[in-house]
This record gives sequence, C-alpha cells and structure tokens, in this order.
Amino acid sequence: MTGLTHFDAKGDAHMVDVSDKAVTARVATAACHISMKRETYDIIAEGRAKKGDVMAVARLAGIMGAKRTSDLIPLCHPLPIAKASVELTLDPDLPGLQIEATVKTTGQTGVEMEALTAASIAALTVYDMAKAVDRAMQINGLRVVLKDGGKSGRYEAT
Repeated sequence: MTGLTHFDAKGDAHMVDVSDKAVTARVATAACHISMKRETYDIIAEGRAKKGDVMAVARLAGIMGAKRTSDLIPLCHPLPIAKASVELTLDPDLPGLQIEATVKTTGQTGVEMEALTAASIAALTVYDMAKAVDRAMQINGLRVVLKDGGKSGRYEAT
C-alpha cells in the first residue's frame, strides 16, 4: 500500500499533482441508505410529504452535490463531470431508501469523491425533507462500490 498522497515530504497537506497522469475514462459508484420509521417511509412512498417529491428532490440534490465536490472537499480537484446519476430505491425491509450514485468523467483523476458526495447529499436531502415527521432517521453504509479507470484499474466492493 502506498502512503497518503495528500501530504508532501514535510507532512504538509497539498493538492496532488496529476499533470503527468494519462487522461482516461473514469467512473465511480457510491452507495448508502437511510432508514426511517415505517410512517415516514409510507409518507415518502405515497408522495405525501409536505415539502414535495422527496425522491426527485434528493436525486437533483445529489447530482448538484457531485458537481460541487471540489468546493466542499479541500484537496479535491475540480473535474469536468460527464455524467452524474442518482438512483433512490424504496426498501420496505429497512424501512427506508437505498441510494446509489454514479459519476463519470474523462480526466487525470478519479471521481470517487464526487460519487460519495452525491450519495451523501441525496441522503441528507431525504433527511431534510422528512425531518418534521422523523428526526430519528439514520444514514448509514456510505461506501464506494465501483471505481474504474486510471492507473489503479478496477475496484468492485464485495
């Protein structure tokens, strides 16, 4: 395993120099879930939330989050996002929502942070829109499930 790349020889934080890296197609998918009371799940599933369509708003918020990642994560490179998608799936067994975000680019560094940001922002938006009826919702399991492209190749969570 290599050392932490966001620190220089003196131990100071810095933005990694990617100028010598090849420009390649890159993709990353991140996932998480938000669990809630059955009553809250039913409100979202039936489209009865007072603030509107929770899943549609969360999807848009996640996409917007992917596009703003470098504004939120201090050492993250600003990247041209070629695609950002967020899927929210009702999961009655939680009860809650499964969230999966996929981001693509062609560039010199990967889009894992953008995918993680998209998934987390979508989950936070669900919380924001439903907190009036359920402050006990929990966001869990945020992780990269797929990363492909670049020198390190493909990673898939098992």
